[in-house]
Amino acid sequence: MNSLESGAVFSTALGHEAATPRDADGSLLDAYSTAVTGAVERMSPSVVNIEVHQSSGRTRSGEPRERQGGGSGFVFTPDGLILTNSHVVHDAVRIGVTLADGERMPATVIGDDPASDLAVIRVNELRGPGLTAAALGDSQRLRVGQIVIAIGAPYGFQSTVTAGVVSALGRSLRSYSGRLIDDVIQTDASLNPGNSGGPLVDSAGRVVGVNTATILPAQGICFAIGINTAKFVASRLLRDGRIRRSYIGVSAQTVPVHRRVVRFYDLPKEMGVVVLGVEENSPAKRAGLREGDVIVALEGQPVAGVDDLHRVLTDVRVGVSCSLTVLRWTEKLELKIVPEEAR
Repeated sequence: MNSLESGAVFSTALGHEAATPRDADGSLLDAYSTAVTGAVERMSPSVVNIEVHQSSGRTRSGEPRERQGGGSGFVFTPDGLILTNSHVVHDAVRIGVTLADGERMPATVIGDDPASDLAVIRVNELRGPGLTAAALGDSQRLRVGQIVIAIGAPYGFQSTVTAGVVSALGRSLRSYSGRLIDDVIQTDASLNPGNSGGPLVDSAGRVVGVNTATILPAQGICFAIGINTAKFVASRLLRDGRIRRSYIGVSAQTVPVHRRVVRFYDLPKEMGVVVLGVEENSPAKRAGLREGDVIVALEGQPVAGVDDLHRVLTDVRVGVSCSLTVLRWTEKLELKIVPEEAR
């Protein structure tokens, strides 16, 4: 082979190798775009805009004053049930829903749970064969790094879309009621204003979360409530109109437990909940709890803080006698307490 032939072969090979990364990049971009657009096309017919009118006192003449707000939601049954955020529809006096095709109809709240920031509403004047229900996925199957798409319908516009990846799983987020929402999904798919209550979907177009909040100073860190949590809350709201939770009637705060006490009693946690006050005629009062007692367990489940106490005071505790483990000075006590339903 002469030098010219050798150079030609080398140039051809070099050109072929140089073209391969560009072709691969194009294929990857096409695959990513195809996944996102496909998911959006499947999900968009189920996404709705929610317009809310809330009471805002009265005018000087005595007329009721209203303020207007709103967000997004998505249809999850063909007969018009819609899942959204509690903070979108809380205290609403009137609700209007705009569907993907532009049709607008009134809606009413079926159930509202500020502690999980979830609510279920239903359209009042369903016409035709029914609405397009979203396919619900399984948030327990999510993996960090997985592609997710946040979809909303702010201000009545057609669906707005942002895409990103799952940044973290199992986060906790403080709800508007003060309780922690567990198993929250963190994503970098930024939320546009008005997208609260809209779906977070996977590349197959299945809902894996309900978009709920964003941290603006943190450059687009966004959160969604896992769809498994939403399924449970929605089922209870449809059954009871609310989520039943128990309470014992104390004001408290998280405190460290002295290491000597932890070692002496072989406690699983080095933190507990100190009782600052006990309500009259409350389960705590009847159980003999006192100010200064440190709660470290309920029914054998460690309580290392106020949020742990909220977490174990579920609806199954209502009216059921439970063993409350407390430290009173250096003495460890087991008190019997019967939690009541929180109002």
